[in-house]
Amino acid sequence: MNPRVAKVVPLENHQLKITFTNGEVRLFDVSPYLNGAVFQPLRNPGYFKTVRVAHGTVIWPNEADFCPDTVYELSMPLTEPQTA
Repeated sequence: MNPRVAKVVPLENHQLKITFTNGEVRLFDVSPYLNGAVFQPLRNPGYFKTVRVAHGTVIWPNEADFCPDTVYELSMPLTEPQTA
């Protein structure tokens, strides 16, 4: 099982900076999904910024979300995992 989302920061160009429970920080690009009906509201930059963490993944008020495994597997690493 992949790690879950611990923190999310919305960035420009429909990208999310995501910190996972294993300490990794990764970049996830939402733009390829903006044509899907549930994701169309995310085209609005103000609405895109309403993203939050719930149940280990990212979610918006209209309940648009991504599977935590998808977010992890399709994101680009920005840092290596932190070890204790």
